[in-house]
Amino acid sequence: MSISEEVSETIIKASTTLSEDKHKALKDAISREEDENAKWALEIILENYQVAEKNRFPLCDDTGIPHVIIEIGSKRQITGEMLNQIHEGIYDGLNNLPARPMAVKGNAVERIEQSQGLYEKPGMLRPASVLIDNANDESTYKRDISEDTLNVHLLLEGGGPEIRSKTYRVYHQRSFDNVIGTACEWLESSLKMLGCTPSIPSIGIGRTHYEATSLLLKSIAYGSLDNQSSVEKEITERLNNTNIGPLGFGGRTTVLGTYLNIGNQRASGVRIVSIRPSCFVEPRVATIKL
Repeated sequence: MSISEEVSETIIKASTTLSEDKHKALKDAISREEDENAKWALEIILENYQVAEKNRFPLCDDTGIPHVIIEIGSKRQITGEMLNQIHEGIYDGLNNLPARPMAVKGNAVERIEQSQGLYEKPGMLRPASVLIDNANDESTYKRDISEDTLNVHLLLEGGGPEIRSKTYRVYHQRSFDNVIGTACEWLESSLKMLGCTPSIPSIGIGRTHYEATSLLLKSIAYGSLDNQSSVEKEITERLNNTNIGPLGFGGRTTVLGTYLNIGNQRASGVRIVSIRPSCFVEPRVATIKL
């Protein structure tokens, strides 16, 4: 199977299935939930997961914007031809899924205004710029990347969570609690408006807006609900105490877990914080090992 064929299949997998840790977290939440309406909503969400995986249906009508993270070891290479095949595979995968047509036609101004309508083919929705990750990364989610590693992670990012996301500076006041507390305040506000909880919110903290968002994306690709840090657990507990609950029905399950990825920092009075309150069909991630 060619790289483009593997990418095509992996796009479909990312859109139609969720990982075992997310299934387990949802089932655990159902067993703990005491609110009758919240439990009902969680059970319907679990049924949605099962139907989507069995029938290879998209988990959500908003089939997401492709993002690519490539993990590469010191003995591997990325060529222009490989990147072309990844783009070709994404194009085919979105068409074969099929994804929802969302790509806007026209020149720069027309795309902003959405005045020329949409392309019929879902594959015209091009992926965001590729993010490269290697063993030099220094962050909470640092990977043990061997010299022979070449992994392609495909993320599908829905529009609803993007509307509720935020990347902004926080004056740290030499206080970790102040930075994390501010991020939690942003999430508490955004989760009330998200409409499709329970979430697995992601937080990236870096030196620039680009870096903070990159750290956030890496946490989505690498994070596991089976391996949560003490701070991630504390954030989860705080957000679950909001009583927003699944689909806003109230109850104990506003989030299933949290991803917090902290990178290098610079000597300054601010930390750049990026948050994303993923909806209940996210994170949608699948990986190819080449």
